[in-house]
Amino acid sequence: MVSLDRFDTFKAVVEAGSLTAAAQLLGQTRAVVSFNLKRLEAELGVTLVTRNTRQLALTDAGERFYLRCLRTLDEARLAIEEARSEHSQLKGTLRITTTVEYALAKVVPALELFRQQHPQLHIHLSTSSTHADLIGERFDLAIRLGRLLDSNLRAVQLATFDVFAVAAPALLARHGAVTGLAALQHLPTLGHGRVPHLSVTDPQGVEHDYQPQAGQVAVVADNSATLRAFALAGHGVAILPQWLVQADLDAGHLQHLLPDHRFTRQGVYALYPNTRHLPLKVRAFIDFLKLREGGG
Repeated sequence: MVSLDRFDTFKAVVEAGSLTAAAQLLGQTRAVVSFNLKRLEAELGVTLVTRNTRQLALTDAGERFYLRCLRTLDEARLAIEEARSEHSQLKGTLRITTTVEYALAKVVPALELFRQQHPQLHIHLSTSSTHADLIGERFDLAIRLGRLLDSNLRAVQLATFDVFAVAAPALLARHGAVTGLAALQHLPTLGHGRVPHLSVTDPQGVEHDYQPQAGQVAVVADNSATLRAFALAGHGVAILPQWLVQADLDAGHLQHLLPDHRFTRQGVYALYPNTRHLPLKVRAFIDFLKLREGGG
């Protein structure tokens, strides 16, 4: 009988693109990966992969077997998880990726409570300003913010949140009060590298593009925590999530500019690979987050 471990080895080789990369992904030696791949081919009686010193290529039989591997591994893992879960007790490892700011503000507190309910579930939490490859890096779940881009992943909206235009009192002391959108767009601006476009609705309900004047973008950064630091230091206006800056606003370290204007609310999404069966641990954590956030 063919071992499921060899299915997993073959899947890793295909997705990593080389024996060496697959070995790193699996935490094994290259020799072990090569041995398991050869044994799998011998047990099946077909060549799955043609390989030379520089690259691997799937045979026709390998392509068909790879698709069946994905389904078989998903179903096997789901069966194992359900068999091991008694009275909603989850086990294994849940691998999550999100931004460092959202992890600290929302995900870590949620995980603390979630693990109290499921103490035998291990958590691997990765934080990054860039979007991880869920399949290639073997993540179960990504928590992403903002507008959802088209992808081959499945998504569940967990919540929405407001974003505010904020600046330090020192900046306003130098440039004067902000009396309208035009004045706001003439102030030095702190830009988010992954949020190129924002809309804002004025008190009359008219929607405008938020477009800082040419030459006013003082700093561009790839994460909100860095923009918050620049804003606190008085370098410019930042458009930041309420959950990130509310404490600064309450303490007077930042000021909410044009509070009668509303920037487009942003979404919080749980993304996961497009598999036929959603693993129990992933489904349970998504449901937990939705309940915790209250859907809003």
